[in-house]
Amino acid sequence: MRIEYVEAVLAIVRLVPAGAAVSYGDVAELLGSGGPRQIGAVMSHYSSGVPWWRILKASGHAPEGHEVKALRYYLQEGTPLTGDHEAYLRTGEGSWRVDLSAARWAPTPEDFEQIDAVSGELERQLRKLSVADDGMSA
Repeated sequence: MRIEYVEAVLAIVRLVPAGAAVSYGDVAELLGSGGPRQIGAVMSHYSSGVPWWRILKASGHAPEGHEVKALRYYLQEGTPLTGDHEAYLRTGEGSWRVDLSAARWAPTPEDFEQIDAVSGELERQLRKLSVADDGMSA
């Protein structure tokens, strides 16, 4: 995976505020590149330095294997949840998820300016890197 793409995804993730969440597909749509699987791949390998818990499956479920840690972040940030998260914390059983209809991030005009800048830079970088270096291309 190209580092330019990874950096662009992580830049979008950093914009998502505390208490809000988006799906992998939302990030791809905002970026204008890739899809949920590509975003998931970036998040699974490169997300340790960003608020990874704010990026979810479209169902609102936390990243697999990170449910307990993510739930603690959601509770700390006041992220809207649905289901029995209290039982899950007590016993490890119970079904819960982020209520994406209530928690979905609605970017401000300033956020969209930053998103457009990230997306535009990614497009320039990918186009620049994809030109053949054969001495024949302009």
